[in-house]
Parts: sequence; C-alpha cells; structure tokens
Amino acid sequence: MKKTFKLRDLDCANCAAKMETAISKLPDVQSVSVNFMQQKMTLEAPDAVFDQVLQSAVKCISKVEPDCEVILK
Repeated sequence: MKKTFKLRDLDCANCAAKMETAISKLPDVQSVSVNFMQQKMTLEAPDAVFDQVLQSAVKCISKVEPDCEVILK
C-alpha cells in the first residue's frame, strides 16, 4: 500500500531529509519520500502492517521535529 500524507509545520529541508532517513530504516518500509516544498510524505509498506509502520513513522517525525504534525485523513 502506498499513501501520501500532508505535513503541517515542516520547517526545513534538512529536517525533511532527517525524517526520510529515519523512516527508511524502519522495518517493513518499502519506500518513503518526505517533500519539504510540498509539505508531504509518501509512505509505502505492506498492507498487513501499514498502520503499524505509519505510527512508527509518525513517532520518527515527532523526534526530528516535535512541532510537525502528520495529517492522517
């Protein structure tokens, strides 16, 4: 499954790169892209564990930039 999520208050391209690196190291992540200019994250993981991978990705984002919010709609 591949989904794109809007990011709110992503402050810099360097933070986006750090997020992308951290998330890519999570188990079951097939691909991830964090785009600073578009304020979006695209995440791909197996359907069976997608929600768990997404929650882990949200935690990684919070560690890198606590003010950044992932819009999960």
